[in-house]
Amino acid sequence: MATVTNGQTKSPAKGAGGTNAALAASLKDAGCSYASLAHRVNELGRRQGSEPHYDKASVTRWLQGQQPRGNTPELIAAVLSERLGHSVSPADLGFLTEQQRPVVSRALVYGEDLGETLHTLAELGSTDISRRTLLGTVPFVAGALASPQRAWLLWLVEHIEESGPGGTAHLAAVSSSGPVEQVHAMISMFDQMDNNYGGGGVRTSIVHYLSTEVVPMLQQRGMPSHHQRQLFAAAARLAAMAGWSSYDAGEYGLAQRYMTQGLRLCAEGRDRVLGGQILAGMSHLATNLGRPDEGVALARAGVATAKPGGSPLGLMRLYAMAARGHAAQGHRREACEALRAAEDQWEASRGPEHESPWVRFLDHHYLQAEAALCYRDLGLAPDAERMAMESVIANADRRRRQAISRSVLATAHLQQNRLDEAIGTATEALDTLGSVHSERSIQALRDFRLRLEPRRKEPVVEEFERRSRAVLGMAA
Repeated sequence: MATVTNGQTKSPAKGAGGTNAALAASLKDAGCSYASLAHRVNELGRRQGSEPHYDKASVTRWLQGQQPRGNTPELIAAVLSERLGHSVSPADLGFLTEQQRPVVSRALVYGEDLGETLHTLAELGSTDISRRTLLGTVPFVAGALASPQRAWLLWLVEHIEESGPGGTAHLAAVSSSGPVEQVHAMISMFDQMDNNYGGGGVRTSIVHYLSTEVVPMLQQRGMPSHHQRQLFAAAARLAAMAGWSSYDAGEYGLAQRYMTQGLRLCAEGRDRVLGGQILAGMSHLATNLGRPDEGVALARAGVATAKPGGSPLGLMRLYAMAARGHAAQGHRREACEALRAAEDQWEASRGPEHESPWVRFLDHHYLQAEAALCYRDLGLAPDAERMAMESVIANADRRRRQAISRSVLATAHLQQNRLDEAIGTATEALDTLGSVHSERSIQALRDFRLRLEPRRKEPVVEEFERRSRAVLGMAA
């Protein structure tokens, strides 16, 4: 039976003297020191919204059998998954697990069994909505990204003749199937709400509709095969939207899990373009959470997926994601090459009406916004300013994109030592955030604020810091 000591739960004995032998073995296999583990757990926790302060002594206590508080077992598993190169769960490391842990772990897996996938997705959605058992932050696990990529690409090779392009023909037959038409209508409504108010404002509605309405449709039998494929593709799109909206709300671990399950549903829908777009979303997530190497790998997998799909706009986005990953690593040549490839795909597109329904929202202004982020990270301030300004002008009705592009524009001004302009633009971005529930937008402005650190004693910077606290929190 578990006991409690000094506020921490002590696990049942797992080795001689009650030590956690499973954790010790994993640390040894990973070649991970106590200090390195504690440092990375702290870093990952801060990146995902908490403020852990662990050290070597903390790791010693874990090895002696103490159960870390809150979601720390998930963070430890995430760190060791990265070091080991494969996914491990808190249970694999000898930690006690709350009731929700199994579905949180299962949702990281691209499962072969379709019935199990649907069960996992429904359970994840139910647990997410109720929040009765989903305690703490569910962490993003970079080490769990490789397996879904590999499983998807193997499936694609094995079913190459069955995987369709997902182009305009896909949508043409939608009206002949009531359930599919209904799901597409809901997707359009959620898209509009997301664009207007951010993912935080629509996330719960998407998850509820997916898990309680759409998954049961997928479990029914007797639907014609072509309608069933369309329904699976629409469900995959909804799962990806649940992932994106979770990402936008700062729920990074849930975003990863919904996108992973969406990729599995996409296999049943036989839609290459949509598969590529889900991989683009996973790439974006990985790069922004500090793993741009994984972001590039996911984007490359998406390009391989989508190339035969007949959708230049889809490929444009994937090349842009590859550029983002390269830029975050400071790889200027590779980033610029990827941006040129994205531009080539934009020019190759014959217009939205000739594209898959899943990518018709993409336009040249989207590419400008992503290019601005790349140039910012590469320190190419004049290029970042030009692209960000064009994005701001073009996206007057997209408040989230406005907020992000204004933050990038402010950084470009700052990089050119134009402090007053930078603060003025950042203040406009701050005002935009008042009507948008988007953690991604907030993070973009926090990135700008962090760059103000060397000049924080100047009055204009102090005033911005004071005004921004209500939205951005205290500066680190």
